[in-house]
Amino acid sequence: MITLLLAVIYAAFISLGLPDALLGSAWPIMHAEMNVPLSYAGIVTFVIAMGTVVSSLMSDRLTLKLGAGKVTALSVSLTALALLGFSFSDRYWMLLVFAIPYGLGAGSVDAALNNYVALHYSSRHMSWLHCMWGVGCSIGPAIMSWALLGSDANWPLGYRVVGLMQLGLTALILFSLPLWKNRPDAPARDAAPAKPLPLRTLISLPGAKAVMLTFFCYCAIESTAGLWASSYLVYHHGLDEETAAACASLFFIGITAGRGLNGFIAERFSDEALTRAGFALMALGLLVLLVPLGRIAAMAGLIILGAGCAPVYPCIIHATPIRFGRERSQAFIGVQMASAYMGTTLMPPLFGLIANHISVGLYPVFMAVLLVLMACMHEQGIRIANRTGEK
Repeated sequence: MITLLLAVIYAAFISLGLPDALLGSAWPIMHAEMNVPLSYAGIVTFVIAMGTVVSSLMSDRLTLKLGAGKVTALSVSLTALALLGFSFSDRYWMLLVFAIPYGLGAGSVDAALNNYVALHYSSRHMSWLHCMWGVGCSIGPAIMSWALLGSDANWPLGYRVVGLMQLGLTALILFSLPLWKNRPDAPARDAAPAKPLPLRTLISLPGAKAVMLTFFCYCAIESTAGLWASSYLVYHHGLDEETAAACASLFFIGITAGRGLNGFIAERFSDEALTRAGFALMALGLLVLLVPLGRIAAMAGLIILGAGCAPVYPCIIHATPIRFGRERSQAFIGVQMASAYMGTTLMPPLFGLIANHISVGLYPVFMAVLLVLMACMHEQGIRIANRTGEK
């Protein structure tokens, strides 16, 4: 039963990743059809991310009231309906309307599943959980590229296919709800506190602000890389829209492969060591993107960047119950998710303005600045945690 439940959780994370790269893959065509500037993709992601911030901060209360299984089913169904709404949108304002339920659905399921796996499974499964997100992110652009083939450039079809897949997964999760209850390996000490913890209390925990900034920078890089990869390849390297849409998945392929590998070595190395290795690989990927070596090098740079991102998110999440306490993990993971989505909210639109008014060629430079800040905050968080542990 536990193995079957883990398979359902993996499938839920595939569904979480499926729509994440659709907008970036289709946007070179969508913005032209809707007659809006290139930078307006950032506004859509802003609305989505604000919804995820709200639902992430509410995840502690929702999970205490409904349980992780019901929260997952509700969130995936909400996302499915939003994606189907995208597929019928022929005006830009309609995208903004459906972006609201999209964001609200994504935040709660992300926080609930991350905490569930951090509490009940090993670091190996945390890496593979996020590998499944990468699988979804890699499949999404492939579906959109298929929809864009030919003269019709039918981007709504790509959204419709993914929306129907999400509805199918909702049914699977509903059937699996009995598996989430009465787990034999879930002792009473793993239970969340009876009352939601105040946000002020969580932010005041030693090292909390450094970890929050780390998550802010990480998701800023990840979302900027995913959203603007296709536009970078089209407008800086001269690829056609269909090829660039498919190549946008290279970043997520790098994440997926990296997290799959990380699952095999996660129990041999510490979370901190794997995170630092990820930072080094991200720096290499950005350097390859920055050096003018042509299209093939740019594609390779996206893969390397994705591989570097692979261990960072799951390793820091997995360390949360150890660093901040098992009884606080659901609430604090919600805060971490909110911080991460603030990075998703603010940074891709900012780069959109830079691309619009300066040059899309600054894509790797923008992410390099965020990487330096993220590495500094990560090391500060470790120092604070070590000092706190010594007391």
